[in-house]
Amino acid sequence: MAKLSVEQALLKAKFYKKSGNTAEAQKMYQTVLEAFPENKKAQRGLSILNKPCEASNNESPPQEAIIQLTTLYNQGQLSSVIEHAQTLTKHYPNEAFIWNILGASAAQIDKLDQAVFAFQKVISLKPDYVDAYNNMGNALTNQGKLDEAIEAYKTALSLKPDYADAYNNMGAALRAQGKLEKAIEACNKVLALNPDYADGYNNMGVTLKEQGKLDEAIEAYNTALSLNPHYADGYNNLGNALTDQGRLEEAIKAYNTALSLNPDHADAYNNMGHALTDQGKLEEAIESYNKALILNPNYADAYNNMGAALRGQGKLDEAIEAYNKALSIKPDHAAVYNNMGVMHHDEGRMKDAISYYERAIGIKPDYADAHMNRGFALLNEGELKQGLEEYEWRFKRPENFSDLQRFSKPIWDGNPNLSGKKILLWSEQGPGDVVMWLSALQYLIPMAKHCIIECPEKLLLLLERSFPNVEVRIENKGKDPQPEDFDLHLPIGSLFKHFISEISSRKTVDAFLVPDPLRVEYWRKRLAALGNGHFVGISWKSPMITPRRLPNYTELIDWKPVLSLPGITFINLQSKNFDEDILEIKDNFGVTIHNFEDIDHYDNLDDVAALGAALDICISVSTAVSTITAAVGTPTKMLHWRQSSWNNILNTPPGPNVDVFERNTWETWEEAFKSIAKDISSFDRKK
Repeated sequence: MAKLSVEQALLKAKFYKKSGNTAEAQKMYQTVLEAFPENKKAQRGLSILNKPCEASNNESPPQEAIIQLTTLYNQGQLSSVIEHAQTLTKHYPNEAFIWNILGASAAQIDKLDQAVFAFQKVISLKPDYVDAYNNMGNALTNQGKLDEAIEAYKTALSLKPDYADAYNNMGAALRAQGKLEKAIEACNKVLALNPDYADGYNNMGVTLKEQGKLDEAIEAYNTALSLNPHYADGYNNLGNALTDQGRLEEAIKAYNTALSLNPDHADAYNNMGHALTDQGKLEEAIESYNKALILNPNYADAYNNMGAALRGQGKLDEAIEAYNKALSIKPDHAAVYNNMGVMHHDEGRMKDAISYYERAIGIKPDYADAHMNRGFALLNEGELKQGLEEYEWRFKRPENFSDLQRFSKPIWDGNPNLSGKKILLWSEQGPGDVVMWLSALQYLIPMAKHCIIECPEKLLLLLERSFPNVEVRIENKGKDPQPEDFDLHLPIGSLFKHFISEISSRKTVDAFLVPDPLRVEYWRKRLAALGNGHFVGISWKSPMITPRRLPNYTELIDWKPVLSLPGITFINLQSKNFDEDILEIKDNFGVTIHNFEDIDHYDNLDDVAALGAALDICISVSTAVSTITAAVGTPTKMLHWRQSSWNNILNTPPGPNVDVFERNTWETWEEAFKSIAKDISSFDRKK
């Protein structure tokens, strides 16, 4: 008691008691009793603290204690709030506010059982405490108890019908249940109550994204951000929608904005890693995932995504380690099992891959990616019918939602009785895929009264010329209302499913695309001006680069055995990003790859077909270029990653005079190019 007198110590203990700091009050009384064991005031004060419920059941907490709790909560010092609130509930067990702020704090640090208990206590004390029902709904949502959460929100709304927060949170719970239309209804009620509610627009955006309405989702996010320019979650979600649209640079910009507003936003780092992975920037992606994991060491999704990036680098042991860490945190993580399936798939171990895909589906029966991957693995195993049925899951993937056309007319079920029927084949995926699938059109045309093809605009002229008895239209993609002047419709990629017997049994394919004869002659003259010898078109990668596509692509340095051959004039068929590569080949091998600057290789596919038809040979990875040159009948050397080759899977060539050269994922292209060089050396095209 050297520094405080007895009276000062007792006054200090009393102050601590009133402010709710029981621990410090006890210490102060004990200090007095150590010096003066017989002090009655200290004895009585300590006794009251040790029997708080008897002493204070009917008391209200001092205002200072409430202010202190509120201040700590607003400062984000949630652990301190919980500590002080727990002490106060011993003194004031009937104070609903203290239980509510205890529950709200516990919920934010994922102490969900404690949070739910606290909110239940609030409701037992004050059945009309509307915030407690909303808060309990949030905790139950985070526990995955969605039905109970929705009931809590409904109770809150019965007490306060204009409670925008409760509608907003109920919408999120409904979305988690997959009840997207009901979630949209809840979001609309939110915005009707409060048109300036940024979080309401954000949740609307998340729901629209899950419906595949990416343009509308982006509009909703932008509205949220116009209302709250400092909304980090809004920028993060905007980035997710942009990623799904393939607008990766814009997505990364949005994630960076989110991180500038909230440097501790682990989700933004994880999602940016995903966008960087899609760009093929795997090292940067891994760095981003690591930052997410520093912020949240128990972030299972970040470990899973890192595993995928490591797999893309060929670091399989490290990928497995990352996947196992994800599973140690979340044993029922369906995406991890799917990705482990992909890794085995890449290695050609189809049975193991199928097993992992099926584990993912067992956990999440509607997991579209796992179903589709299982389909490809089954196709590789020769299970063609079942594999193509699984491929139909492609339209349930968020990235394919925008491809799905919705009509009131029925989809064709494969019934061969099409006499008198008009059928629409609508476009999906890229132009190369459309051309590949149209190789099966010959089986459909005789069955129907009339066929209509929707295609990308860049294919319009080529398809009109090639299929004069078929109506060809520019794809609509559901952007504008259109007359349903047909009886049935079918996504063009489902043609293979209905004609798999015919496709898998054919040994040859006739040329089925007809290039413009005047342009073919034009290009032959342009080629002749370059000199004599064989004219060989080459394409070594696609402008669309993702980790899953990377094994299909080459670097021009891989082409040395071919580029070293004498008597050949090489013609560029690459659509984008080729200037630097061409200069590299010129410097390293002294070989000129001629590029005709007056042709648009990306958008003018009619002219690409004409140039391809004028060439002696085409050598290309699996892109629209090789599919088109094969379909016009030009001898084509097609480079494929074995596990992704449709023609290998279906045991059918994509066109006449096509040779396919394959490799496994982690092999080099060396043997493939040696074989191609040998073939070309003995080539003699009869003109």
